[in-house]
Amino acid sequence: MNLPQDELDARLREQLLLSRAVPGDRLMLADATLLAALDGTRVLTPNERQALAASPLTLRRFRQLSLGRRASVLSPAANDPVWSGSSGMLRAASTSEALESLVTDDGCWTLHFLPQQDGWQVILSLSADAPFAARLLREQLLLRVIDGGGAIVLQGRLDTDGECERAWPFASAPGEHFQLYGAGFAVEPVAP
Repeated sequence: MNLPQDELDARLREQLLLSRAVPGDRLMLADATLLAALDGTRVLTPNERQALAASPLTLRRFRQLSLGRRASVLSPAANDPVWSGSSGMLRAASTSEALESLVTDDGCWTLHFLPQQDGWQVILSLSADAPFAARLLREQLLLRVIDGGGAIVLQGRLDTDGECERAWPFASAPGEHFQLYGAGFAVEPVAP
């Protein structure tokens, strides 16, 4: 099979990057960071891009995650209990009303925002209809919600009702905060 020159060049560059040996090489970025970059919910910082480029082991892991993600997108199973993260966007903003909730694109997670006298309370709720709900409740995975800039909004384990809550950690109101950071957010498992 003859490949076009551009594709052949790209494969050769990929092989050179992935096969080079770097003394003391180790994984430089967590899977959650790499998956968020693949999802488009978080942009890698310049230092993270440099670490990725300098570490063949991290590049191979990034490639493996990318290939696995591509395979799951090409052949998704509607009842697949495996979950590696969900993302969502602030769809429409109204300056006259406070943001009450955000829902992930897959409909499995909802962030609720409750005004408190000294700020806000944020509650992450797992939908009982999510195909992976039973597994997440049973395994009590550590989860986190990050904003579009990569800052942690909430981190913890789900209670028996499928919820996790904490005080809103930022000075600005939820709607304003998400608008400042690209209007995106993600729910993801925390790598052990």
